Amino acid sequence: MSTSTREKVSVEVLVEEVISDTYKIVLFNDDVNTFDHVIETLVRVCDHEPLQAEQCALLVHYTGKCEVKSGELTDLLPKCSALLDAGLSAEIQ
Repeated sequence: MSTSTREKVSVEVLVEEVISDTYKIVLFNDDVNTFDHVIETLVRVCDHEPLQAEQCALLVHYTGKCEVKSGELTDLLPKCSALLDAGLSAEIQ
């Protein structure tokens, strides 16, 4: 006869919900704006370096969207408005 022993192991799992005040501007792809316009606008409005703006433009083109800026809502509202005024498709999430 074989005897097996079972151990009961109690594991306590802590789940911490992270609440953040950080928002992000998401830029969406469109068929209207040129790469140059998108890049120049990201440099001017979001303070991107040219290479960073180019990478964001490529991501938007190939994936349909890209997070281009994050921060507090009060800082992002005028930036998002400036992107929209420049004819780009963007929203704050």
